[in-house]
Amino acid sequence: MAAKDFHKIAFITCVNDEDWYDECLLYLKSLNLPENFSAEYIPIRNAQSMTSGYNCGMKQSDAKYKVYLHQDTLIVNKNLAADLVKLFADESIGAVGVIGCRSLPKSGVWWDGLRTYGRVLHACEPESVVDSHCMEPEGDCAEVEAVDGLFIATQYDVPWREDLFDGWHLYDTSQCMEFRRRGRRVVIPNQRKDFWCIHCPKEKPLAAEYKGYQKIFVKEYGRELNPEV
Repeated sequence: MAAKDFHKIAFITCVNDEDWYDECLLYLKSLNLPENFSAEYIPIRNAQSMTSGYNCGMKQSDAKYKVYLHQDTLIVNKNLAADLVKLFADESIGAVGVIGCRSLPKSGVWWDGLRTYGRVLHACEPESVVDSHCMEPEGDCAEVEAVDGLFIATQYDVPWREDLFDGWHLYDTSQCMEFRRRGRRVVIPNQRKDFWCIHCPKEKPLAAEYKGYQKIFVKEYGRELNPEV
């Protein structure tokens, strides 16, 4: 394993819409970087699945800090890199997301959890913006079981489970469980003052194949879940 570059942050994105990725890049390239830091931008095109794309991107970069984000996620927190480095000073933290849940329900679907944390500005339709604001952490961050895949930052390389999740669903919740299996915590930062991301997904019904991946998730991780009641 090549030595990690502790002064580099990589932004890894599966791309199938160049216009959206151009917009995403515009925001990424305007972020402030800590002194002596560099950033790299890794688009993965023609990925067979989110997990295979992200594994491909992970292998291309020696950056200690990696941010996996959707092509329609716009990062507006100019000091993102410094904020992540500060959070990751705690070596027990493996991953940082912006919205998720404290305890996964039996279904494995994070937004069905009783206590959801975090904040994202959703711009699903032109001229319609929704501030999805859940509970805020008491301090700098709150530990959660799962975060949404629109934005996941890591400081350790944990393989994405492309053996199980060979599509576009539940890869994110699976990855959070993989970090937890390795004794690493997943957290959401305090965004009371300001949100970190704008997400611009098209509103669409849940894909038919989602339920199949849900079954795979529950079979693999169900025994590790402790749902709140």
